[in-house]
Amino acid sequence: MANLSSSRQKAIMRKYARNLKFLMMVVSIGLIVWTLPKQAKFRYEIQKGRIWTQADLVSPYNFAILKTPQEIDNDRKTVLASITPVYQLDTTIAGRQLDNFKSDLEVKWHTAGMNDRLKAAYVTAGYNLLQHIYYTGLLKLDPKYQQYSTNYPITILDKNVETDKNTADLFTKEKALAYCNQVLSGRKDIDKSFLLDLVLNRLQNNLTYDDALTSRLEKEAVENLSLTRGMVQKDETLVSKGSVVNDEVYQKLISYKKAFEDSSRVNGDRRLVLLGQTLLVSIAITLLMVFLYLFRRDIYDDNRLVSLILLVVTAMLGTLSLAIKLQVPANLYYIPYCIVPIIIRILFDTRLALNIHLLVVLIAGFFVPNSFEFAYFEITAGMVSIYSIKNLIRREQFLISAVIITASYFVAFLGISFIREGSFVNINWMDFLPFVVSVLLTLLAYPLIYIFEKVFAITSDITLIELTNTNAPLLREMAFTAPGTFQHSLQVANLAENAIYSIGGNALLVRAGALYHDIGKLENPLFFIENQSSGFNPHDKLPYEESAQIIIRHVSKGVEMAEKANLPEVVIDFIRTHHGDTRVDYFYQSFLKNFPERLINENIFRYPGPIPFSKEAGVLMLADSVEAASRSLKEPDEKSISDLVDRIVKYKLDQEQLKDSDITLKEIETIKTIFKRMLMSIYHVRINY
Repeated sequence: MANLSSSRQKAIMRKYARNLKFLMMVVSIGLIVWTLPKQAKFRYEIQKGRIWTQADLVSPYNFAILKTPQEIDNDRKTVLASITPVYQLDTTIAGRQLDNFKSDLEVKWHTAGMNDRLKAAYVTAGYNLLQHIYYTGLLKLDPKYQQYSTNYPITILDKNVETDKNTADLFTKEKALAYCNQVLSGRKDIDKSFLLDLVLNRLQNNLTYDDALTSRLEKEAVENLSLTRGMVQKDETLVSKGSVVNDEVYQKLISYKKAFEDSSRVNGDRRLVLLGQTLLVSIAITLLMVFLYLFRRDIYDDNRLVSLILLVVTAMLGTLSLAIKLQVPANLYYIPYCIVPIIIRILFDTRLALNIHLLVVLIAGFFVPNSFEFAYFEITAGMVSIYSIKNLIRREQFLISAVIITASYFVAFLGISFIREGSFVNINWMDFLPFVVSVLLTLLAYPLIYIFEKVFAITSDITLIELTNTNAPLLREMAFTAPGTFQHSLQVANLAENAIYSIGGNALLVRAGALYHDIGKLENPLFFIENQSSGFNPHDKLPYEESAQIIIRHVSKGVEMAEKANLPEVVIDFIRTHHGDTRVDYFYQSFLKNFPERLINENIFRYPGPIPFSKEAGVLMLADSVEAASRSLKEPDEKSISDLVDRIVKYKLDQEQLKDSDITLKEIETIKTIFKRMLMSIYHVRINY
């Protein structure tokens, strides 16, 4: 009954896991579709300079031809040039300053003690000068216009009455002073410096630049600019099959696309658009799940990992969709698309990263302008990003990868620009800036990977790199406390890493597992022969059963120490499995030899297991046994090493220790060859050719 209950519980858990997986898929599809712009998709790809390979395209309705950005910019400059700066005339200033001039002259005249008979001449001369200046107009040139020329047309407003003038015909304070100096230079009866000082004090601009009104007029003129030129009539042929999409045809096609999108927003059935988007996104997400089911069943069965993958895909497509909707940023190439394949590659593997990247770009291609160019840019860059970090062994590979991605973007940019423009001179190099920004943003993958590792309990290659640093606390302690075990672990790591690299597997993972697989020996290092240097063996005074238990306990103790040090579970699995459920044969056979009459439970001499359940763990088991046994060779030579490797591998196979590790017989032969070659190199054995 207990077994039935347990089976039923497992069935219920599997059912709920499947339901949760389906729910995550539905939520992911819903979020992606919700963010997508709800409008019909223009069916044609428009590329300037290409041959139109489709059927003749005939306009189904009348529409206006849009101006090119260059034409709009030229029109804008023209219309802004036609708007003259506006100056407001203050008519009260002239009268006030003339009255003040007379008062100033009266005061200074008496103070200076000058002859009253001459005063009338001074008053008349100064009055006439100021009156002429204010009548002509006195202003200060605005720096915005003065940078081009000191003579430019302006509009003067006098109580809303416009008068067009040129600054050449008006006075500035400098020109007014020069004018007064010239006029007074011919008067011998007047003290020029005395009168100039009075006149200069009464020069105040009666024309004031009205920046707000001028800016408003410029804004209105720009807003009233026509963005179109001419019309395309219904049933007019836009482009014929086999003809070249030149500038004129390209502009018509762009205008047709805009007219189509405007029409679809008004007249299109949003429900059908929504249904179409749901179908497309559903196919892509379903294909992803099918891929996981067929090729990465370990990920498919783990809803935690599935949720991480769906989160990354949904976040990227959601970001792209919102950017399209909000038009922020205006250039969609600023978005770091390569961040998805890099994250998936580091956390999982190359095949999954490439599969997901292709699906993301395929979905995005339906909603971005120039889908073919977009797909080419992003698929090639994504592939380059995956290939450039195929074997991540150093952190700086992120920077190297960023440089390589930038180079691939640049080559693709050049190629597409040559096709589009047909000229090197006409390439707008600023168009490459978004790609550079995208690559820089791709470096955010590094902190994101760290966050995903912590939240979803995943071990990435970056973490494994940190763990394999021999300055890590546990490894440093092993080097001091159990130096023989430390050297043994290093040799096992080299053997296992080379073997797994040759047959295919995670070399970083097997190296980390090899370095930590014997950390349990730190509890009693002298009970292990590689740490015994004085000739004293503590096992000589212990019963065989107790000695076997001490040896076996290094596995459970190692697991305990690894968990305390927060080592990843995938590394702890190497500690559990590196001896599988084999016997400690030395003490078992010694017991049988010395106590043939006694009955003994064989499990006392057997490791608890489990046996290796991955290719990496299986290789580590073989490397550990081979390296340890090779130390017992008195005179290692090619034959003895070869026989040793063959014997140990055969023993593990006979004991069925590798049946769950997914290692083929062909791979076994490759592993044996590598072990033999490396051991002969370690022991300096001359190979007979």
